Amino acid sequence: MSDAKIVALAEAAGILIDWEDAGGVARRVTVETLRLVLTGLGLACGSDAQCAESMAWLRDAEASPCRIVDAGGRIEGLVGKGKLFLEDGSARDVDLDAAPMMTAPGYHRLEWSGGELAIIVAPRACHGLAPGSREWGVGAQIYALRDGNPFGDFATLTDFARSAADVGADAVMLSPVHALFTSDPSRYSPYSPSTRQFLNPWFAAVGEGWGGDLPTGPLIDWTAAVAAKLLALREVYAERGSDPAFGAYVAAADPALIGHARFEALHAHFLGLHGARGWQDWPEPYRRPDSPAVTAFAETRAEDVRFHLFLQWLADRSLAQAADAATDMRIGLVADLAVGLDAGGSHAWSRGDELMLGIGIGAPPDAFQAAGQNWGITSFSPFALKRLGYQPFIDLLRGTMRHMGGLRIDHALGLRRLWVVPTGASPLDGAYLRFPEQDLLRLIALESQRNQAIVVGEDLGVVPPGFRDMIAERGLLGMRVLPFERDRKGHFTASATWDAAAVAMTSTHDLPPIAGWWRERDIDWRAQLGAAGDRIAERADRARDRADLWRACVEAGAGEGDEPAADEPARAVDAAIAFAAAAPSAVLVVPVEDLSGLDEAPNLPGTVDEHPNWRRRLPADADTLFAQPDVAARIAAILTARPE
Repeated sequence: MSDAKIVALAEAAGILIDWEDAGGVARRVTVETLRLVLTGLGLACGSDAQCAESMAWLRDAEASPCRIVDAGGRIEGLVGKGKLFLEDGSARDVDLDAAPMMTAPGYHRLEWSGGELAIIVAPRACHGLAPGSREWGVGAQIYALRDGNPFGDFATLTDFARSAADVGADAVMLSPVHALFTSDPSRYSPYSPSTRQFLNPWFAAVGEGWGGDLPTGPLIDWTAAVAAKLLALREVYAERGSDPAFGAYVAAADPALIGHARFEALHAHFLGLHGARGWQDWPEPYRRPDSPAVTAFAETRAEDVRFHLFLQWLADRSLAQAADAATDMRIGLVADLAVGLDAGGSHAWSRGDELMLGIGIGAPPDAFQAAGQNWGITSFSPFALKRLGYQPFIDLLRGTMRHMGGLRIDHALGLRRLWVVPTGASPLDGAYLRFPEQDLLRLIALESQRNQAIVVGEDLGVVPPGFRDMIAERGLLGMRVLPFERDRKGHFTASATWDAAAVAMTSTHDLPPIAGWWRERDIDWRAQLGAAGDRIAERADRARDRADLWRACVEAGAGEGDEPAADEPARAVDAAIAFAAAAPSAVLVVPVEDLSGLDEAPNLPGTVDEHPNWRRRLPADADTLFAQPDVAARIAAILTARPE
């Protein structure tokens, strides 16, 4: 077969054959890689006939059962007469030949000679802050928050949010709270969930002392801690399983929630029986949610399924209490929407037709990771989203925004394109796959307005041309993270020049805190792990960067005096926070690790077990932390730079 057929099919599927890397170098995807990616997407391409069949399938997939337009836009491309049923219950006749204008945002329905079509009308922009707002908040990993238990949960978050509000914070930006694999404590990364639609029951509040005599040191022993938490959750279920409110919750449960509870019960069963980590390892009769074997299991093990429904009910109530504690803040809690999910998890088992199950997602080679990245997760199929009228994406937005004053979208660049990697292939053998970004952005704006939640888009990495301007027009706030804000020569730019339509940050969960960066803890870790690279050159570069950042801070009035020594980062932390606080950005978020002057990162990208990822705990509870003189002084500096 001809290469031209492969190229034509790839272009029709939305694969970018030509692209530009982080260094501005033009790249072209090989035909062999195109074959692998197309096959991973379920598009057969082994012959001319298969390519023709796949091309026909793509044409059919474009026939979405919905049309999404901006408020003030028109329904175009339809002919004849129709009847429009608006979400508010009213209806009107429309002349489709005249391309009727849509003004009322919402989910509407059109009946016409061609059948029925959902008409979704979106506001022009997301819910936003008042003009000129300069709010500030604290970033926190929920599990890291301190109380007397082995890890933090929604009860700890409630206390933390209340304490943060007391010291003047406007927001608490969270780590993801998506459901992981409840019965498997070895899978604790918040960015590799089983499903993003439901909550992590490990975070459900069960009262004090659930950890018993387990240690509460600086690192979490997830195996022991989760075992203790599940035991406590069983006890709460025994006490509250007959609660009428829970009964009403079960009665109203939709098929997705029932499916998730069944998955959790099955996963616990087969993990204990065979050590099966994902549904692909289960006996074949159980791999389909609608099979007779699954139905029989759910009937026989009805109490186990009900227990997992209870966990979702309890987790939701616990998160609502934390949100209530943040109501005095201008923004409140800000959720984190992970970019993808585990292909062996609940979503893939129960609704796998919505996902790209033969594909992983990651990132192309860049200055951060020369070999590229495969994150070991997958995400929605753009073809399935269109075919299903975007309902999976709508449900995800609604579920994640529930109880929240804001939403951070991890790797928001994926709204335009994702770097997809065929299963088993190297990230170097991947390609960019386009997504229907305008439709997705319209839906984000609509749900943002309905939930009165601001939206932050993580726009870091290989940013496509015009992407930042586009999301700004839609009212999404970008992210301006101090270590990355540099000019073309690598010098730190003055924070006064950072974007107003953005969230200014001193660091993120994937970066060393300022103190750790100043001390070179990230370089120390790479040396300890034997990572590729020249440590001598890295330390020399870091010395120059320290001098450059200190110069920028002094020029901005955020620091004074001589540059602090590498092993004495406290004044550098003070200056960096004050420097970022002076930015005109609408929101400042300072991770609690930076407020506290800690030097270890929550996560070290490129590692799994070599570094204690997602295990580090804060040194004290919220009230104690915020009362420390150095932390109080940093908060005072923020309030001075960003007056109410």
